[in-house]
Amino acid sequence: MYIHAVSHYLPTQVVGNEHFTNLNGLSNEWIIERTGIEQRRKAAPDENTNSMAVDVVRLLQDKVDLSGVDLIVGATYTPHDTIVTLAHVVQNHLAIPEIPVVSISSACSSLLNAIEIVEGYFAMNKATRALVVVSEHNTAYNNEQDTISGHLWGDGAAALMITKTRQSESDLYIRYLLTGGAAHTGKATMAVVLKPLEKGVIMPAGRDVFINACLYMPKATQQVLYKCGMTLADVDYVLPHQANLRISRNVMQTLGLPEEKLISNIERLGNTGCAGCAIAMSERWETFKKGERIIVTVFGGGYSYGAMLVEV
Repeated sequence: MYIHAVSHYLPTQVVGNEHFTNLNGLSNEWIIERTGIEQRRKAAPDENTNSMAVDVVRLLQDKVDLSGVDLIVGATYTPHDTIVTLAHVVQNHLAIPEIPVVSISSACSSLLNAIEIVEGYFAMNKATRALVVVSEHNTAYNNEQDTISGHLWGDGAAALMITKTRQSESDLYIRYLLTGGAAHTGKATMAVVLKPLEKGVIMPAGRDVFINACLYMPKATQQVLYKCGMTLADVDYVLPHQANLRISRNVMQTLGLPEEKLISNIERLGNTGCAGCAIAMSERWETFKKGERIIVTVFGGGYSYGAMLVEV
């Protein structure tokens, strides 16, 4: 299974930390120290999860032909419409009839769960060319007045063309992928929640999220490498879920890897949910070199987690 092409879409509005200084007194220095975030993107009033999904697919169409897509998998925890999913809106845009179209939500781990769904369809010979679209409109739900987590969130989307067989020299070969749930531990079902009728995205147990993210992302990474018969010495880059720069650095420290191997965009984009890793992959796509190996590792609310090893 190969990632043949990837694209990303970011809204044009940039929201710097000074916005939150003026709004609720959080200083630029405090936000950077706690999260690493300097700015984030915010969708325009006429944009939403579905429109960003279509926009990012248009960008992917500029790179590759999507007419042969026979599976669409969408992922988000911030839907614009919970009945007509972003995946179906993308199918409508592409005008491809009568193919499997599904959407998934497993918090910030949804990217890897979506790719795992593709793996299942490929294994059952029900598809060969899949389109995975991840899109988050966090600011539609976020309460900016919340001084605990209101400053974390940004908007954005990414799209990946995944094929059963290799299409080009620059494809990323998915060597192994695993996902899991750790809802049995800590404060998994209450630590970070999104309740639109109650204040949107809130994080009443941020420390518990931090502890478990720092535990499960390295753990999943090690499990994937073991399955592939590899060690950390074989890893060129680590791309963790873009939740908090301190978490990312802790993951690297736990793995014993230098920060030069860390791929991060949270400084510029904030927490873009399940789209964050795919956006970062798209941003770095042209710089990856043949033979390089990248670990993508994720952790999300409800304590979903996963890791994936890809090789150019």
